[in-house]
Amino acid sequence: MNYIPPVMKIIHVVSGMDPRAGGISQAVRTMIRGLDGLGVVSEVVSTGLPSSTANDSFNTHFTGPGKTSWQFSLALSNWLRQNITRYDAVLVHGLWQHHTYAVYHALARIPGVRPRLFVMPHGMLDPWFQKAKGRKIKAIRNWLIWHVFEQRVIHMADGLLFTCETEKQLARTTFRPYRPKSERVVGLGVDAPPTYDREMNRAFAKRSTAANRRYLLFLGRIDVKKGVDLLLTAYLDLKTRRDDLPALVIAGPGMDTPFGVHLRKLARADPDVTFPGMLSGNAKWGAFYGCEAFVLPSHQENFGIAVVEALACGKPVLISDQVNIWQQIEDHGGGLIAKDTAEGIREMLLEWLSLAGANKALLSFQARTIYREHYAVPQAAEKLYRALVQPEIPVLT
Repeated sequence: MNYIPPVMKIIHVVSGMDPRAGGISQAVRTMIRGLDGLGVVSEVVSTGLPSSTANDSFNTHFTGPGKTSWQFSLALSNWLRQNITRYDAVLVHGLWQHHTYAVYHALARIPGVRPRLFVMPHGMLDPWFQKAKGRKIKAIRNWLIWHVFEQRVIHMADGLLFTCETEKQLARTTFRPYRPKSERVVGLGVDAPPTYDREMNRAFAKRSTAANRRYLLFLGRIDVKKGVDLLLTAYLDLKTRRDDLPALVIAGPGMDTPFGVHLRKLARADPDVTFPGMLSGNAKWGAFYGCEAFVLPSHQENFGIAVVEALACGKPVLISDQVNIWQQIEDHGGGLIAKDTAEGIREMLLEWLSLAGANKALLSFQARTIYREHYAVPQAAEKLYRALVQPEIPVLT
């Protein structure tokens, strides 16, 4: 007889659920689908307004737009005070905005037994954000928020939940005091891609001339943090020395920013570099399925959903060692790893070009295996479920 887990009710608290933003909102949706199969009823409360592009099967309570960059929302605070005791557990996603303190304040007012509290930082305790060039003002802001607000919810929480071991270890190095009651790595599930069909290739071909050629793919936000300039610089340098490079597709939102304009200027003389903009639906999957390999030379990447989507499509991933899941990919042979420097990315591209066809095929096979065994939704949902219902292992001090 199959074991049927007891039903529990969870409220996910997040600062935004617009599906166009991806990131945390996408992760929350995937978690909820996975937990649903384990007898967990999930609801969401979020600042912002409903999106016409969302088609969710779970209840989401929107409390209206927040104010300032901190997303302060009195309506969210009031909703939590009035409703938080209806749930067995509270799962807070992300940090540095008012929703975390609103949860702390609502729970602190409850006499006696309260719902269990879990916080999933989604990489927001990474020390990179405090040290990166150009983030001095934001780093000071975060330091102040930590000492005034954020440490309170971290120390109240019954457990901190992390997407990978590297994220957990890095989180311990960023702020003091830092004394979570417990920590657990639960991973993050990513939905399996749709089965390939020719319409995907046709949709991508409408956006890029590389569709019916060999090409490498970057797909993500066009931002300095992603290291796109390193990739483009290394690629253009190699083009002056070799004639066997595949085309390069740099896809994602942000091409109208100063950084995006800079990238276009760098590549304007090379017809093999294309910028199709943000891809979704069939065009996105056509780009994944058609590429030789996926490239992400990021300076900081907590998890990298696009990396896992590439693995799920059977594509080797060429990533920097600042993508926090790099060790697992290297250990299981699903791609190549490099330093997040122009020289590191250049050497990684050269290594890819030097691989025999059989070796590339093996990387492709291993990519699918890594996805099925570590990042498929059922496996990640089971880890999350156990963290929510089982006593946490205390942090040793």
